[in-house]
Amino acid sequence: MAETENIQAALKSVKFPGFSRDIVSFGLVREIEQTGEDVQVGIEITTGDSAIPEQIAADIKAAVGELDGVKNVKVRMEVSQPKQQPSPTDDTSKQANTSQAMQKVKYAIAIASGKGGVGKSTVTVNLACALQHLLEEKGLPGVGIMDCDIYGPSVPLMLGAAGRPEIESDMIIPIENFGVRTMSMGFLVDEDTPVVWRGPMIMKTIQQFAQNVNWGELEILVVDLPPGTGDAQLSLVQTLPLEGAVIVTTPQPAAANVARRGARMFDKVNVPLLGVVENMSYLEAADGTRQTLFGEGGGSEIAQSLETELLGQLPLDPNIRIGCDKGIPIVVSDPESKAAQEFMKIARQILSNLMEK
Repeated sequence: MAETENIQAALKSVKFPGFSRDIVSFGLVREIEQTGEDVQVGIEITTGDSAIPEQIAADIKAAVGELDGVKNVKVRMEVSQPKQQPSPTDDTSKQANTSQAMQKVKYAIAIASGKGGVGKSTVTVNLACALQHLLEEKGLPGVGIMDCDIYGPSVPLMLGAAGRPEIESDMIIPIENFGVRTMSMGFLVDEDTPVVWRGPMIMKTIQQFAQNVNWGELEILVVDLPPGTGDAQLSLVQTLPLEGAVIVTTPQPAAANVARRGARMFDKVNVPLLGVVENMSYLEAADGTRQTLFGEGGGSEIAQSLETELLGQLPLDPNIRIGCDKGIPIVVSDPESKAAQEFMKIARQILSNLMEK
C-alpha cells in the first residue's frame, strides 16, 4: 500500500499538456482515495479540448501505477467548459500571452489576510524588497509585485513607483523601483478616481495582470491580495499556479480568528501555506522593554491550527509606516533596523521553503 505522500509526489510529475506546470500546482487534484492496492484520483478540469483530460488521465495512471503497493489506478475526471482555458503556447491566442507572460516566473506566492488593517500591503512591499536583495546576492532573477487590491491599491505609494505603464507588442511593461517590478490598478486610474466594479470586472482585471503584463524573467512574483475570500482571491487561484501563500495577521483574536478562516480557502484550492507573519507584535521602548499593545499569541495560534510555521513577528515601528508613506520601504531605507532584519529573516525562510518544494 503506497503512502499518500508518495502518490501526491507522483501526481506532481504529471504536467498539464503544453505547460511546464504540474496538475497539483494548477489545483486540479481534488481527492486521493486509496483502498488496499486500489487508488482513485479525482480531477476537476476546465477545458474545451477533449484530448487534454485523456492525456492527463493516462499520465496519472502511468505515474501512480509505478508506485510500490499500487495495482489499480482509477481517475475520476470532472470536465467543465471554459470561459478561458489553459492551452499550449500559440502566438495567435490570448492564452499565448498567459504562457508568455508567466512562463519565466519561477514562483508565484500570495500574501493574504482575512481582514483589512493588518498591514498586509506593507508586509508585501518590504518582503518583496528583502527577497530582491537576497536574490541579487545569489545572482538569481528578481522579484515582481502583482497588486490585486483593485479597490484600494497602495503598493505604488509604498514602493515609490509612479507613472503610466508603457505597452510593447500588446503587453504592458510593469513599473520598476528598487529592482522590483510592479503592476497595480493604482497606475491605471487617477488618484481620486474610485473603482466601482462588480466581481466579473475584478476577475477580468486580475486575469489581465497575469496574461497581459510582460513580467519578464522573475524568480518570485509576490501577489498582494485584498482582504477576505471574494472574487479577487478566487479569480487569482484559478488564473495563476500559486506555489504557496503567506498569511498576515496581528496578535489580537479579532484579527487572528478571521485570518484563520481566510487561510482555509487556500487549503480548499490546493495552495500550500508557506507560513504566518504576525505584524504589529510589540512596541519596543528605548530601554528595550516591550509592550504588546494588541495582545499576544495570535500568530503562533494560527500557525499551529493551520499546521504551518510562524515565519516572524514584526514590531510596531513608526519608521515602517514613515518609510511606506515616503515610498522607501524600511528594508531599503534602514536595513540595519530590527524591523528590517525581521523582514529579512522572514524572506530567507520563505525563499528556503520555496526552494525545498
